[in-house]
Amino acid sequence: MKLTILGPWGAYPAADSASASYLIQTESVNVLLDCGSGALAQLQRHLPLEELDAVVLTHYHTDHIADVYCLQHAAMILMQLGRRTKPIEIYAHDADPAAFATLAYGEYMHSHVIAVGDSLTLGDLTWTFGHTTHPVPCLSMRIEHGEQVLVFTADTAWNDDLVRIGRNADLLLCESNLYNEYFGKIGGHLTAGEAGKLASQCGAKRLVLTHLPQYGDLAQLVREAHETYQGPIDLARTGDQYRL
Repeated sequence: MKLTILGPWGAYPAADSASASYLIQTESVNVLLDCGSGALAQLQRHLPLEELDAVVLTHYHTDHIADVYCLQHAAMILMQLGRRTKPIEIYAHDADPAAFATLAYGEYMHSHVIAVGDSLTLGDLTWTFGHTTHPVPCLSMRIEHGEQVLVFTADTAWNDDLVRIGRNADLLLCESNLYNEYFGKIGGHLTAGEAGKLASQCGAKRLVLTHLPQYGDLAQLVREAHETYQGPIDLARTGDQYRL
C-alpha cells in the first residue's frame, strides 16, 4: 500500500499545494481519500485521471470536497472521449442528505453510503469507519492491506474511539490543526500534543501530522507531538510518499 500526500492543509491550500487530499494505491486499486481544493492538480502529478477508481470522503467541509465537482466533469469528459470506460465510485456518509445528493453525476460518478461501523472493500483494501468529534458528522478511517494498517483520524477533537480504530497502526495520519497553547480553547480539532498522545495509546509505528494550520512555526507541531510520543513523526508535505 502506498500513500501519497496531495494536500496536507486545512481550510485552504498553500501555493502549489492542496487542502485535504490523499492518494492510496495498491497494485489493484487507486483511491482518493478526500478531495480538497487543488486535489486534482496534485493528483495528476502521480496518476492519470483515467486510472482513478474511487473517492472516499470523510465529511462535507469545503476543504475536503471542493474538487469533487471538478472531478465529476473530468470523469464526464474522459468518458465522452473514450479515455475512461467506467464511472468513478464515490463513498460518503448521508447524515447530510442534501450534500450527499450532489455527489452522483449521471453515468459518470456513482455515489454510495458509508457509516460508522461499516466495512468497505475496494480492490484489495478493507476500510472500516469510526466516530469523530467535529462540528459536522465526519468519519475516521482504518485502511488495511493484508497486515499493513493505515489510519486517518479525519477532522476531530479527542475521543476514545480514535484509539480503538487506530490500534497498532503502521502509519497514523493524524490531524494536528492546533498548537498546544490552544488546548481547550478551540473545538473540533486536535493539538499536536493530543496527536502524539493518540499515537502512543494506539501503539502506532509512525505518526504523520496533517490538516496543518496556515500560521506559526510548523516545526513546533513536531516538537509538541514528541512530548507525548517517542516514535518517528513527520509533517505531511505535498508529494511525500509512504509505503506500508
